[in-house]
Amino acid sequence: MGELYIAPDGRPRCAWAGAAPEFLDYHDREWGFPVKDDQRLFEKVCLESFQSGLSWRTILNKRENFRAGFDGFDFEKMAGYGEEDVERLLADAGIIRHRGKIEAVINNAKRAKEMVVEEGSLAKFFWSREPDPETLGTPHTLTTSPESVAISKELKKRGWKFVGPTTIFAFMQAMGLINDHDLGCVIREECEEARKSFVRP
Repeated sequence: MGELYIAPDGRPRCAWAGAAPEFLDYHDREWGFPVKDDQRLFEKVCLESFQSGLSWRTILNKRENFRAGFDGFDFEKMAGYGEEDVERLLADAGIIRHRGKIEAVINNAKRAKEMVVEEGSLAKFFWSREPDPETLGTPHTLTTSPESVAISKELKKRGWKFVGPTTIFAFMQAMGLINDHDLGCVIREECEEARKSFVRP
């Protein structure tokens, strides 16, 4: 277990929760809690793709701008985006204006639509690949796992882009497929309880 952050309420959190003012709320309310809403899952894959090479703080601070620019990450709508939308997004100073990443998430929206037809939902695809908690290492010691490698390979095989093993592992941490809160973090138990009551798709 690494150093913990003692939050203003006097209780310990994962160290990264204290690295920026906006992190604590995200850490306490979102990170590690299980999600099965397809739109939220798709949003997180997209945001992790945009984060590649950047800090999560940058992405988190721009998240509402991303949501506005990408129709709330409604992949049904995004799948219909054309070159005009790419140019519109490249002109949007509120997001990360990286053509390759913008084109990748538009491509991934099309692949997500296909996955819903093939798998039933994005949630079914991802949660059917949930790791056994017994196989996970000490929290915050890994940046990839056999499951994130396998999911990355499968997504790439299906035509997804910017979905490397590290990106997918970060997605799994955030969406509750694993509970990677530090052992001494007070939110760890909350996430564990949420995972116990979570109905897998």
